[in-house]
Amino acid sequence: MERRRFLGYLLAAPTLAVAAPVATANAAIPSPPEPSDLLDLGDALTLAAAPTANLITIRLNTDGTASFALPRAEVGQGITTTVAMLIADELDLPLSKVDISLADARPELLANQLTGGSNSVRSLYQPVRTAAAIARARLLSTAAEKWGVGVSSLTARDGVVRSASGQTATYGSLAEAAASRRTERVQAQPKSKFSLVGTPQNRIDALDAVTGRKKFTMDLAVPGAKPAMVCRPPTINGKVRSVRNLAQVRAMPGITDVAVVSTGVAVRGETTGHCIDAVRALDVDWGPGTVDGESDDTVLAKLRAAAPPMVVPPVLTKTIDAEFTFAFASNSALETNCAIADVRPDRAEIWASLKSPVSSQQEISSLLGLPLSAVRVHVAQGGGSFGRKLFGDAAREAAEVSHAMGKPVKLMWHRTDDFRHGRVHPMSLSRIRVNYAAGNVVSYEQRHISVKTDFGHGLGDALTSVAAKLPVGNLGFAETVFELSQSMPYAFGATTQLLSEVQLDFHTGSMRNVYSPNVVCARELVVDQLAAKMGRDPVELRRSFLKEDRFRAVLDRLAGEGEWGRKLPPGMAQGVGFHAEYKSCSAVLVEVDCRPETVNRKVRDGVTGPRVTRAVMVVDAGLPINPRGLEAQMMGCLNDGIGLALTESLHIDKGLPLEASWDNFFYTRQWNTPPEMRIIVLPATTGDPGGAGELGVASTLSAVACAYARATGTMPTRFPINHGTLSFEPLPRVPSIPDSPTDGLDHTY
Repeated sequence: MERRRFLGYLLAAPTLAVAAPVATANAAIPSPPEPSDLLDLGDALTLAAAPTANLITIRLNTDGTASFALPRAEVGQGITTTVAMLIADELDLPLSKVDISLADARPELLANQLTGGSNSVRSLYQPVRTAAAIARARLLSTAAEKWGVGVSSLTARDGVVRSASGQTATYGSLAEAAASRRTERVQAQPKSKFSLVGTPQNRIDALDAVTGRKKFTMDLAVPGAKPAMVCRPPTINGKVRSVRNLAQVRAMPGITDVAVVSTGVAVRGETTGHCIDAVRALDVDWGPGTVDGESDDTVLAKLRAAAPPMVVPPVLTKTIDAEFTFAFASNSALETNCAIADVRPDRAEIWASLKSPVSSQQEISSLLGLPLSAVRVHVAQGGGSFGRKLFGDAAREAAEVSHAMGKPVKLMWHRTDDFRHGRVHPMSLSRIRVNYAAGNVVSYEQRHISVKTDFGHGLGDALTSVAAKLPVGNLGFAETVFELSQSMPYAFGATTQLLSEVQLDFHTGSMRNVYSPNVVCARELVVDQLAAKMGRDPVELRRSFLKEDRFRAVLDRLAGEGEWGRKLPPGMAQGVGFHAEYKSCSAVLVEVDCRPETVNRKVRDGVTGPRVTRAVMVVDAGLPINPRGLEAQMMGCLNDGIGLALTESLHIDKGLPLEASWDNFFYTRQWNTPPEMRIIVLPATTGDPGGAGELGVASTLSAVACAYARATGTMPTRFPINHGTLSFEPLPRVPSIPDSPTDGLDHTY
């Protein structure tokens, strides 16, 4: 329905009835609907959030502004701007008069405070509009009663209510009286009345960000909180046996406290520099870790051993079998893992950027032996995440350190801590079999085998986070996430996509787009192989098998805008990748330069190799709330995908990543960023927003891989393509972090 009527409260239906048409596209053999066609991960998260959606409220202030405590995390994705636009449009209020803050952990919200799965806008779209519509209705009814007129005779614009006779009242003047009114039924503004939604808007926090006024965790001034760091083991999950020089380190200048905690040895000092010196000075006897004997090769062998067989034999068909390997990748954000904690005997207060603050609050409550009501968790603005801050590792650790020392601490992980002991995207193996005959695909099987992905945060609430930590809970959670997120956009006959996990205790997590980049890259490379075997153009073949007209429209737009098929010099080629998820889709066309003069070019301290010289992306996100914000997110997706394809990985040796800084981990750098980049966000194609935060990663990785294969004549099967090259001297394992830098001026331009 284009126009919907909302109750002032929301009810969760006891059952969900869904139906999906059988997809046929232009193929003779139809594909039955997959689980994600019936209910995708975003649908599941939205349903989980629905029972407490009535607890989301908007405050109208006497100065005419509106305030909203957002139950999601702002980590650079622009969600505060998007929600402010929804509120401003619904209230007929200027965007500058909407103030968005981040809500503290609210356990009563249950699963309605999780930031993940490209779901924030999808799950908040209706509840936020409803709350704003209620506020607007109360303002109008208050003015109508005051003036003795009918509500229908009033109009509201720019924060002012007007009557037909010329009487006016600001929202601020009506706010207190409106607060006591009761609204039984409201109607949200029709989409035709939107003035902001669907238009490109600058971020409401942009000025603060570029002028240094935006407050992140380490910028917060908490009385008595001094810098703290942890000396970490030389292996993952190693434990302290003893500290040989505890007294000497405690006596070091500037050090106030030293304490053994579950993750290592914590130090607290007057400055971060004092803490670094103390961490380097500690002489610790470490116990073994959980994956000490593992390396890239041993993990890969375990993945291959765990791969289940294909079940559809090639009967009167031709077959393509392929196997692809994807290395571990770091989920370190630009802002290192950090938190502030002030733990007292009867209470605790935490400040950190958290995407699942309720589960973190529960974990800290259990750790400290305090009732949940005695633990207050404040959600701070985050300097990046893309899945990393689903885990409150730093918040839990800061609480433990503060508890052990009896003093407030400002805990910061060193960059080396982030890379070697932080969360990683697990290594995985994807095997595919395609059976085809007479111009059609008869069957498609994909077996994705991965080191286990930790989903200990659950849906962000106390119940599911505990359940996910049970012996079989995480596996069930992972299987559910996989099945509800891995959609197949092509009508490829009998289709099965299955996940298997190897239970190795690395610190893993849901890095941006979780399974999709690897699963889709493998699939799209095989689609290109299929086109070659059938003697068909790769874009034309994709178009003929796509299940939906929306998908074909995106691919057609991409082929035109990207000039698919244009002539390029030898050693250069175009590639296309397509991905659909969470009611949205994206297609990417890149041009890759694999000529020797490009591959062998020299840059300081860098990995060069092939370069993407041109990139075009077309995005259909249903109803795009802020196209400018979406465009910025897709630029990030492009760079994510390029890095995963060409340069970005961790090398595991004796259970620990060799990478220990951004100098070692080659996220897409300026010399590998496309000089020509264009993002095309389509205008609204549906009535509701689709998931979009991660939408462009998988399609970009796939496009780069396909372009590389065409440019070199060899299909890549191991990613990133340069993973075999170790182009740096690894930092030592002990001490756990390097010296404080003293040569900054030597690295400026």
